[in-house]
Amino acid sequence: MAIKVGSKAPDFTLKSKNAAGLVDVKLSENFGKKNTVLLFFPAAFTGVCTKELCDITAGLGHYSSLNAAVIGVSVDTPFAQEAWAKQEKIGITLASDLNKKVTRDYDVLFPNLAGIGDTAARAAFVIDKHGVVQYAEQTPTPKDLPNFQAVQAALAKLA
Repeated sequence: MAIKVGSKAPDFTLKSKNAAGLVDVKLSENFGKKNTVLLFFPAAFTGVCTKELCDITAGLGHYSSLNAAVIGVSVDTPFAQEAWAKQEKIGITLASDLNKKVTRDYDVLFPNLAGIGDTAARAAFVIDKHGVVQYAEQTPTPKDLPNFQAVQAALAKLA
């Protein structure tokens, strides 16, 4: 089960790939500045994950207006994430948890997805600018999307 509301969010530094090359994505860079929506998803180039992150990209302005950065985390390589983001026009920061450490830290490891191996479960966290988890949800199955109305409501309370 995912880490609990009220917990200190485990900090991390993960790699992301963009036009500038490989860059570090560090959760604590947002501390003191903005809230963070942290989305774990199983795999790039899959239907449900594509829908989820394209929908988030379409509503990115709303998250910005709630003083929130959005970071998507999967166990894909940063190179696969970049190719997928380009193909699907995904505009959020994607971060690679290839070694699955952050996925384990947040307790959202999904064992043996479709027989291909361990991935991140689908999960959503709202982390306030002090680094405390204010909302936590792991979906019942990888096919289910998080409750984004509840995510936005949690963010609105922090404004």
